[in-house]
Amino acid sequence: MEKLCYSCLKKNGCSDKKNKRKQCFIKFDVMDWLSNIQSPFGFLDHNHNLVEVQFKNDRKEFFYKKQNLLLRKGDFVTVESKFGGYDVGVVTITGELVKLQIRNKNISLNSLKKKIYRKSTDKEIDIWNFYKKKELKSLFQARKIAKNLNLSMKICDVEYQGDGKKVTFYYTAENRIDFRKLIKKFASTFRIRIEMRQIGYRQEAAKIGEIGSCGRELCCSTWLKTFKSVNTNSARYQQLSINMEKLTGQCNKLKCCLNYELDVYLSEIKDFPDINEKIYTEKGIAQCMKIDVFKKKMWYSYIKNPNTWFKIEKKKIKDILKKNKNNQIAPSLEKLSTINDSIHQTELTYYNNI
Repeated sequence: MEKLCYSCLKKNGCSDKKNKRKQCFIKFDVMDWLSNIQSPFGFLDHNHNLVEVQFKNDRKEFFYKKQNLLLRKGDFVTVESKFGGYDVGVVTITGELVKLQIRNKNISLNSLKKKIYRKSTDKEIDIWNFYKKKELKSLFQARKIAKNLNLSMKICDVEYQGDGKKVTFYYTAENRIDFRKLIKKFASTFRIRIEMRQIGYRQEAAKIGEIGSCGRELCCSTWLKTFKSVNTNSARYQQLSINMEKLTGQCNKLKCCLNYELDVYLSEIKDFPDINEKIYTEKGIAQCMKIDVFKKKMWYSYIKNPNTWFKIEKKKIKDILKKNKNNQIAPSLEKLSTINDSIHQTELTYYNNI
């Protein structure tokens, strides 16, 4: 396994004292599959000198490097900061893949002006680690201050600049917040340049990082960078029960993965008859209760007996609807469906708690 982070380059390496094993604490979630491909323009291509640098959690930016500065994935670099001073980050992508990432994020090359100064020295990394250890304590202090001021906001993360001259507080809030008293209190407590940055609930989950109900790390904290709107119709099209406890993620919003297979379901559902159409049989009127998109079958039950479902093929339902339009009554559901296909459900009775 290739060792990439700064601690791995030391003699002792990254270690987990509890489990007594070596590990790397730097998270690289992008596979640089163009790392061995050289630009056809060589060093004459100015865009070849762009490098993607990752800071805390999912924050990434693009920087220009000097042509004689050789960098590889995992190198700690000292970069230019927007508000003066310098910041420390980790190189995640170099070479041709950087251009594709810039194009994917719709970033203009004219807006990229910040530069990489050098590879970080041991002293700069020690200063960076010192302020990283202060972030958790500062988070608790900031939350306590906001609570005492009765502000309806949640401070979810704190990030210090590499040189310790600026601190960024990430927060979530539903309404607009008046920061005048809060900034004064923060300035007197931390005695440092303060920046407040509002993020959404999905971005909060991406920053914190969790394990999803699928047993894997959250998509938003690994590879998912654009958040599309998700609504309950995505669950209905996939025949999922509207159980908000199961459909919502750690961000208390509908799970992003509900959209992953939605296009496939929408294309398959077009070939199904309208589920709101009722069929007329010898035993009475029946209505659709559920459909199986990939097995191409539909469940029907009599209106007078909705607790007993019968599974019928989609082709048969289409034929029945054609017969009904010609005023022909179809056979009973028992004849259309085999005995093994019927699903018996128990009747549920709900009582109001008084």
